[in-house]
Amino acid sequence: MVDCRKNSQKTHTNPLKNMILPKLIITDIDGVWTDGGMYYDNTGNEFKKFNTIDSAGIIFCRKLNIPIAIITGENTNIVANRAKKLKIDLLYQGITDKLTVATELCNSMGITLSEVAYIGDDLGDIDLLKAVGFSGAPANASDYIKAICDMVTTKKGGDGAFREFVEEILERSGQMKHVLGLFNL
Repeated sequence: MVDCRKNSQKTHTNPLKNMILPKLIITDIDGVWTDGGMYYDNTGNEFKKFNTIDSAGIIFCRKLNIPIAIITGENTNIVANRAKKLKIDLLYQGITDKLTVATELCNSMGITLSEVAYIGDDLGDIDLLKAVGFSGAPANASDYIKAICDMVTTKKGGDGAFREFVEEILERSGQMKHVLGLFNL
């Protein structure tokens, strides 16, 4: 992956060209796959809304043998169930230091953070966004988060931001046509 950091800030003026595929894509959940809202009923049950459009991002990655990891600060059965449904085995919940977990994961896979793409949206994501080879944030992330990312999606969290992030990686690496061809498009 290409590292386009400049003085620890990433630059957005020249989009990456001829990008190679990451060896791992890591994603946050709340604010990326969801709208960030936490919904409760009157008995205290928590609900989250996931947009199924993001599932295509997982399918595209599988077609290219790119593993997906979820690293999230929350620890809920809701996220575990979503990961299980999508067959995402690399699930880390209740994480306060995402960079350390990502570094350990990379070490176990024999890769470096520069070979990783990550999408996140908030304060707990800053260190990891700065450390990876390619970073993204959803459209509704705070401006200071978007300022440190290589790309900002046009979609908000919960509205297909993860899928758009993956599609952008595939476009920049020249793999989108190939992947769509696998679906007879």
